[in-house]
Amino acid sequence: MTKILFTDFDGPIMDVSERYYQVYLYCLAQLSGSLDQVVTLSKSEFWELKRSQVPEKEIAKLSGFVNEAQANTFDQLRRATVHTDPYFQYDRLIESAIPALELVQNSGLDLALITMRRRHELEPVLDQYNLRRFFPSDRIFCLDNDYVKTVDAQDKPKLMKIAQETLPKFEQQWMIGDTEADIISAQSYGVPVIAVLSGIRNQVQLEKYKPNQIFADLITAVTEITTNY
Repeated sequence: MTKILFTDFDGPIMDVSERYYQVYLYCLAQLSGSLDQVVTLSKSEFWELKRSQVPEKEIAKLSGFVNEAQANTFDQLRRATVHTDPYFQYDRLIESAIPALELVQNSGLDLALITMRRRHELEPVLDQYNLRRFFPSDRIFCLDNDYVKTVDAQDKPKLMKIAQETLPKFEQQWMIGDTEADIISAQSYGVPVIAVLSGIRNQVQLEKYKPNQIFADLITAVTEITTNY
C-alpha cells in the first residue's frame, strides 16, 4: 500500500520561537522612544500570547504602546521584519525532528514538505541541516520567491492542491502541522491531519479546527502513524 506523510516545516521541524521573540525585542527597541513606560515581556510570556493567537496589537499594548496609532506602528514593523533574512538565524532545528523523519523514511512511507516559506527562505536551511535527504525536490511544496502572500489559511491550500495534482495517487495520506492553515489545507482535500503542539498554536486554538488528533510533536505523531496504520 502506498502511503505519504505531508509535514509542515516551521513548528513540526523548526522551532521559530526565538526568531519571533527577537523581532519583538527589535520592534520594542526601535519604537520605545515614544513610550512613557516600556514593559518587556519575557520570552515565555510573549510566546504563550502568540500561541494563544493574541493579536499583535494587543501584545504591543501590553508592552506599553497604549494608543491605537502606536500599536498599529508596532504591528506593521513586526510584520515587515519577522520574515527577513537577518532573523532566520534564530530558528533552531527541533531536537527530535531528525529521528522523526528517519522513522518515516525507514518505515517506507513517502514524505513531502508543505511550507509557507519562500524558496529562498527554505533552501539554505535544508542545506544547513542536511534535510534534502528526506525531501527531494519533487516532494517540496513551498512559495515562489515573488509570491505575494495573502492569508496562510487561503495560501496553504493552494500548495496542497499542487501536491494533490502532481504527485502519484496514494492510498493513504496524512498531514502534520501546527496551525489552522495546515489543518484547513488538509481538510480541503480529505487528508487526515494531526496537529502538533511544538509550534505557534496551543491546544485550545488547534481544537477549534477539529484536527483528527493532537500530539506533542512530530516524533509522537510519526510514531502513532507508523505504529497503528
